[in-house]
Amino acid sequence: ADAPHAFRIRAEGGPPDPVEPAAHAVGTTVEVNDLYFNTPARRKFLRTEATEFAHCNEVFQRMALARPDVSFTLKHNGRVSAHLPATSFAARVAAVLGNELQQTAREVAVEVPGIALRGFAASPAHARASRDAQYVYVNGRFVRDKLLSHALREAYADVLHGDRHPAYVLFLEIDPGAVDVNVHPAKIEVRFRDSRAVHQFVYHAVSRALAGSVAVSPAPVTDPARHVSGGSAPPPYRMQDSLAIAQPVETYTSMFADAAAETRAPAPAPVPAPQSDSESAVPPLGYALAQLHGIYILAQNAQGLVLVDMHAAHERILYEKLKQALAQHKMTAQRLLIPVTFHADALDVATVEEHGDTLAQLGFEMAAISPTAIAVRAVPDLLANGDVPALARALLKDIRDYGASQVLNERQNELLATMACHGAVRARRALSVPEMNALLRDMEATERSGQCNHGRPTWYQMTLADLDKLFMRGR
Repeated sequence: ADAPHAFRIRAEGGPPDPVEPAAHAVGTTVEVNDLYFNTPARRKFLRTEATEFAHCNEVFQRMALARPDVSFTLKHNGRVSAHLPATSFAARVAAVLGNELQQTAREVAVEVPGIALRGFAASPAHARASRDAQYVYVNGRFVRDKLLSHALREAYADVLHGDRHPAYVLFLEIDPGAVDVNVHPAKIEVRFRDSRAVHQFVYHAVSRALAGSVAVSPAPVTDPARHVSGGSAPPPYRMQDSLAIAQPVETYTSMFADAAAETRAPAPAPVPAPQSDSESAVPPLGYALAQLHGIYILAQNAQGLVLVDMHAAHERILYEKLKQALAQHKMTAQRLLIPVTFHADALDVATVEEHGDTLAQLGFEMAAISPTAIAVRAVPDLLANGDVPALARALLKDIRDYGASQVLNERQNELLATMACHGAVRARRALSVPEMNALLRDMEATERSGQCNHGRPTWYQMTLADLDKLFMRGR
């Protein structure tokens, strides 16, 4: 920057010319023209101009996200296509992926000796139809790694619809000796020395971020280089942090022992930001006002109006409780005063007779009372008010199709999600105000309650500003 002039290096069809002085502003400019002028064989494999420019733009965005402290300009046919000035990480992400996505993202900031993961994972509500907003960097280099992609997909599994793809910008910093970057000519794939430990670390870091409070007001994501303990006080109505993640982490190596302990330990309650006496008395999701068409709950909180899909919300609550009960072997059964009977085919009857122990593990007691009928005598107490015949049929079908062992292991979450769906409060059912308030309080205490088991949102906040805008107040 203090030199009297710049220097220019030029090469055309061969070795570079001698370095010569030149006039130039502070910085570096690289120009590439007629790249394929003497390679006609390569040219015929190129796509249309628009397609090739899209590939160039993708590389531009990868570089821009990796270095928000650097200004980037993209020119196409002599015209400036994009200009991104040096800024903060949050502002750069907003410029590349959009303000709304960035502002509602969950911050990921976990660091233990030897490895760290920072950045953000977008809210499931901002999932996309394609993988075009997935950016993972290992030691500052963009990669497409199957192991990391699988860990991230698993972290979103409980909150994302099957045909949608999450969005994220994440930076994994790891000891260079623990990763091999020379497994692909373009350096876009990597191989980890302890792939299982890295997978578990990434999975739990992102899963914990997504399991955070549903009622936290969206906040901008800070710079990924910021330390985990940094940052300002939480927003006024932030509820308790997420509960401990139940999935085991025995595969952590000693290098990740601190992270595993953090994952298993209950998160401390956050220190609330200063607030007035009237505000402090209002729960994050507020208090119920009414029920709309037997489907939605209308509630008032400090920010404005809260709309809740009661079936979707109750479904998530039941799902999380069922997971916890099964993991702790506390699936309590409730005997029915009058057994519920339903018509069944021969396969269902055979399944009941063969898998009584499996049904008992899941809190059910069934018996074949004839070649074409089954009686349900007990169900999990969490589902006592659900659709018992539908619950029983769904459970028997899963056991019949996949086998008892797979249902209790690989397909456990899918089965519990089905049970929760059939056990949740149904649409058109009238709830009293105390029942609606109880549902709101359960939502505030439940992990991932912002989405149902199918990835749909369970609630929506309309602030007073949103309502004022709707009615054109203040204009």
